[in-house]
Amino acid sequence: MLVTTILVSMVAGCAQHEPILHLPILEVGHPTFATTLAAYAGTSIVAGNRVEILQNGDEIFPAKLRLIRAARKSITYAQYVWEDGRPSDEIVEALAERCRAGVAVNILLDAVGALSMPAQYRQRMVDAGCHVETFRPLSPWAIDKVNYRNHRRILVADGRVGITGGSGTSGKWGGNGRQEDHWRDTDVWVEGPVVEQLQGAFAENWLETTGTALGGGDYFPSSLESRGDVAAQAVRSSPAGGSAAVYTMYLLAMASAKHSICITNPYFVPDEKMIETLLGAVRRGVRVTLLLPGAIDHDLVRQASRSELGRLLEAGVRAYEYRPAMLHAKTMVVDGRWATVGSTNLDRRSFALNDEINLVVYDQAVAQRLERVFADDISRSNEITYARWNDRGFVSRFLELLSLPVRDQL
Repeated sequence: MLVTTILVSMVAGCAQHEPILHLPILEVGHPTFATTLAAYAGTSIVAGNRVEILQNGDEIFPAKLRLIRAARKSITYAQYVWEDGRPSDEIVEALAERCRAGVAVNILLDAVGALSMPAQYRQRMVDAGCHVETFRPLSPWAIDKVNYRNHRRILVADGRVGITGGSGTSGKWGGNGRQEDHWRDTDVWVEGPVVEQLQGAFAENWLETTGTALGGGDYFPSSLESRGDVAAQAVRSSPAGGSAAVYTMYLLAMASAKHSICITNPYFVPDEKMIETLLGAVRRGVRVTLLLPGAIDHDLVRQASRSELGRLLEAGVRAYEYRPAMLHAKTMVVDGRWATVGSTNLDRRSFALNDEINLVVYDQAVAQRLERVFADDISRSNEITYARWNDRGFVSRFLELLSLPVRDQL
């Protein structure tokens, strides 16, 4: 029944967004780029933040546990994937302990992403007094909403410190991102005024799900003091509500690159406009490099991704496949001075169906730190040349053909 419901919803919920036909040519380091992006994102760029890159479970889970255990007033946690495993056990227990201590803990699970969540996890948190809710529960009576998922990952403590990115709460995210059957991911630890925007994104989804508007100083402190010197903004999209801000953000950044674009993404199924924008960057002399997964959890997505690589490779884009583990990080760095880390895949599902959130950083030190991470990942990858791509076998080409009817759902 569940499979039938999801298949019907895929037909009912077509992935469409308003086409962008023309883009301004700006420069990511110029103030007008920031003001233009802020206008389309609907969120301002705020200074005074501290941003720390968190790589893989070895860094991500200890940071999440530290954040949860330090909370004294409130915790908000939106998570797409929640499965079993030691990291999940530890997160559940830490949240339950804070609930027993009187902290207001609000946990938002996605109905599809959390399908594999052990029932005892939820029960342990509920029994401890946590508020655990499900975003758009699966139901044959709400078929029009089944395909629109909350793909955001947001953890905020006391409205002051947050973590966001692409990781899930699952044992497969444990480790250092170099183990077979584990996942390589990137999150960010954030302190400062921009945390209010992360909290606002959670509150938006919580209001839709529960009818409760979170507010007051426990969630939105009246003043968030400066914690560093990084300017940042949280860009969020909610296609079901008509927002395509993250899609626009990516296109504006690609169109404004002068020197380099470094893209890490596990689900690379760009639409025609994004392909044209990357090709235009190459023609301007921009060095465009893609880092994609060598192994992937959805083979049809992998083949759909590879079907468009030929045009890009032939034009001069360089592409690599990460080998040690499943690559799941979602980052982009432009010109070594602008960067984004978040939940968004470069596919139609993220741009036209899912609620997504990305942190955008206007800071050379953070951007160059991500470039070094990118270079390290490339050193553990195999290059996909045009000749290699062109020599792919019959099975790959057949799967690419099979993916065509469902590309708008990938």
